Amino acid sequence: MSIITSHKLLTEQFDPESFEFILEEKNNKEQSTLFVRGPYLVANEVNKNKRRYNLDEMSKEVDRFKTEMIKTNRALGELNHPASAEINPERACHMIVEMTQDRNVFIGKSKILSTPMGLLVRCLINDNVKLGMSSRALGKLIEEGAGVNRVEEMRLVTVDTVADPSATKAFVSGICESKSWVLNKYGEFEEVYEEFGNSLKTLPKHDVETYLKEQIADFLKKLTSKL
Repeated sequence: MSIITSHKLLTEQFDPESFEFILEEKNNKEQSTLFVRGPYLVANEVNKNKRRYNLDEMSKEVDRFKTEMIKTNRALGELNHPASAEINPERACHMIVEMTQDRNVFIGKSKILSTPMGLLVRCLINDNVKLGMSSRALGKLIEEGAGVNRVEEMRLVTVDTVADPSATKAFVSGICESKSWVLNKYGEFEEVYEEFGNSLKTLPKHDVETYLKEQIADFLKKLTSKL
């Protein structure tokens, strides 16, 4: 029997001032290529979200991400975070082309795409709008005390482009961390449960017990299907 472990969708953001934008000019017949470069991930430090990542585990996960995603030109990032662990190509604005380790920091480089979202990002940059990069990953949160959580079993989904990270952080955390994910027998993460407290408020009192029984039965059915 497999052991079911619950994972949260986590986001970590850096100050926009940490990033540089590189414009590579080509000939007059071709559009110039715009890149963004800066810190995408950091380990062994307590970040603004009171989370700490293990360096060895993050290094191994970055190696996997580079092999499976970057080298195969599949490391797409979206404009702003969705509440999902899947990449939506329709919202892709950049593609990660490099990720190198500098002690406990992983420096990434992304190519801004010619997609609708990519062109929007390019226009925002040209208009001096401050944009940042924010990682999206799955992981287990282990309490360490003093409000700090250690992240285990990290699974990097991607790095997204975000506008005004300081304002986005609270909103993103609120919608992403309400969802739980499990690793199925195929090695893939799947969403299995989402809070349904708001639904209870709309039900008559005599229907609450029936609703709860149905939800619990459905939840257990999804869990056992992963065994």
